[in-house]
Amino acid sequence: MKTLLLAALVALIHGSYATLVIKGPPEPVVEGQMITLECRYTDADHNISQVHFEVFSKYMQSWHSVTERFYCYNSMRTYQTADSLVLSIPRTGRYYEGPFRCVSDSENVTEPNNSSEPLYFKVHYMGELSLSREGYTGYLGVPHELKVRLGDDVLVKCSASSSEEPNYYWYKEGSDWILPSSSLKLSKVNAMDEGQYTCSAEHPSVEFLSKKRTISITVLPEDAHWYETSDGRLMLMTSAAAVALIVFILSMIVFLCRRAKQTKTSKGPIDDRSQKKPIYRASVESLPSTSGDKQPLV
Repeated sequence: MKTLLLAALVALIHGSYATLVIKGPPEPVVEGQMITLECRYTDADHNISQVHFEVFSKYMQSWHSVTERFYCYNSMRTYQTADSLVLSIPRTGRYYEGPFRCVSDSENVTEPNNSSEPLYFKVHYMGELSLSREGYTGYLGVPHELKVRLGDDVLVKCSASSSEEPNYYWYKEGSDWILPSSSLKLSKVNAMDEGQYTCSAEHPSVEFLSKKRTISITVLPEDAHWYETSDGRLMLMTSAAAVALIVFILSMIVFLCRRAKQTKTSKGPIDDRSQKKPIYRASVESLPSTSGDKQPLV
């Protein structure tokens, strides 16, 4: 009898203190992937219809319901099953990392017992690879075919935006040469250095998340003209842009100066001083009057 009473008491306590649990994706999440979050009670007798999902805003430092169509979470969709509430994210982005939690709307449960433990998951991503050269701005980039003169030095750096620092490798087509670095450095190039060079960036946590970028290096003779090299062409393009900008500025200055000169030499408004002349009653300009005083009217 005592055993039955004890079991009933334990069941009653367990039912009264049933907690919310939130579950997320078991594997690493990749940007663009569809994922689902599930919320359920530890006791199946509790009503899951009185539960909603919330997401924490790092910018506003507060929790918001995902049903409020808050910020970038508009594409989220929630639906209810027999014993759980499911949140579906059709296309995961790097701003969907959470944290998320489940919150009960029941008035009988107060904070902090009305919510689950926060759930945070990492969204892995990797952007496109970009190549840059030492001494040049990254906005100029590196051409697909890099032409250099015999004996010049070449330094090309490979980089990509990623959720974690990628592992970089350089390798040459048709050769077993591999360089485990983000920078390709060739000192005093010769004809043997010509070829296709590929930079590969591999994500350290997601094996299939990787990017590649290939460039061709052509070695010109030592007596080649400077404008035949990639550096020479870049210098010509930069100089042409600078000259065009200077010509435009000078043209605007000349135009504004001519316009100001024309405005200065043009006639101004007519100054009719005759209207300021006093009119006497005895003068011919005066109106007929019976009095003969000579005091000006104005």
